[in-house]
Amino acid sequence: MSYDRSQPYPTYPWQPPEPPPEPAPRPPRHRSPIGHHSDLRVLRGAYRRQRRIATFTALGYFTLFLVLSACAPAFMAGGGTEGLPTGLLLALLQLPVTWLAIALYEHTARRSVDPLADRIRKQSEVDARRGAVAR
Repeated sequence: MSYDRSQPYPTYPWQPPEPPPEPAPRPPRHRSPIGHHSDLRVLRGAYRRQRRIATFTALGYFTLFLVLSACAPAFMAGGGTEGLPTGLLLALLQLPVTWLAIALYEHTARRSVDPLADRIRKQSEVDARRGAVAR
């Protein structure tokens, strides 16, 4: 076994070896490769609002129907138009309310979520091309 003469010999055998020098820090990149983090945060927030609007529309009406069925049975059994009970009319309205929730979901997607997603997608394509050229 040969010893490196440039390094001082440890005085005691249990003495730990000197740690290697730390590597030089790498220069920071120009920008993050997949858009700005704030863009992704805005997209997540828009998508979250979109889901809440559609979900609360459909579930809110269904919850109202259940509460009226449990707490106001006389109102629900009362006569509506042409001899149909109010409860049955409200039950039949659940399908159009669900369609309304779907329409709201699509509307908010086209208005707020899709433009943000397109902008982030285009920026990531630019970043990918910039990264490919840099290599």
